[in-house]
Amino acid sequence: MIIDLHCHTTLSDGKLTPRELVSHAMDNGVTTLSITDHDTVEAYDGLDTGRLHVIPGIELSSQWRNTGIHIVGLNIDLHSTALQEAIKRQKLARWKRAESIAGKLEKRGIMNTLEGAARIAGNDNIGRPHFARYLVESGTCKNTGDAFSRYLGTGKSGNVDKFWPELPEVVEWILSANGIAVLAHPLTYKLTRTKLSALVDDFINAGGRAMEVVSGKQLAKHTRDLAKICRQKNLLASCGSDFHQPEQSWADLGRFPPLPRECSPVWDYF
Repeated sequence: MIIDLHCHTTLSDGKLTPRELVSHAMDNGVTTLSITDHDTVEAYDGLDTGRLHVIPGIELSSQWRNTGIHIVGLNIDLHSTALQEAIKRQKLARWKRAESIAGKLEKRGIMNTLEGAARIAGNDNIGRPHFARYLVESGTCKNTGDAFSRYLGTGKSGNVDKFWPELPEVVEWILSANGIAVLAHPLTYKLTRTKLSALVDDFINAGGRAMEVVSGKQLAKHTRDLAKICRQKNLLASCGSDFHQPEQSWADLGRFPPLPRECSPVWDYF
């Protein structure tokens, strides 16, 4: 089996439509898939999943100690009233955040970024990748990596997290939708080991049950370290590509190392 429990479509910040993503997943031999778009489940509307086993999912933004943290909800009830209310709140927060990012970029002399990012997004689910693509399109940056390193990445002026709800509230939304809360890509937050341990403890205390041990192609030592944390904290383990676009080979659907055998897979509890 090839199980990918973290990926994105054009309904958030991916480049493939839901239908295209399902087709690409099958081409890559994926057998179980969860589409985890940011703050929306619209990708599941009328989706023909073919022979794929699909686990309903979502990725929700939160903040913890002034740091933006992403929480994946797996095996959620797509029709949950609590989830739908959460999505409404997230969309409002996302728009306010986009306005704030645009304002900060304007102070750096970069104009019309909100309009440009909204046009690229094609909907109201605007994220930093849409701003990055506009910065490339406008000639401000060489590529999206350059946009993140100069303006949008962690610690940069365009990385705004203050509009997101606190982590415990987001975990509670997932639990209210009968889902399993998963701490997404824990190494991307660039926390010290002490702070990462504190984050995991707070996540568990809030009701979180799993952590992504594998997120795309990564060094074996990182996989071993995250697996060790899972064992120590009695967490379930998840894995996913965090796929956004086919051009990013390091985050292609299903193309990542397997979970270490000592891990307890989250999918055993669906």
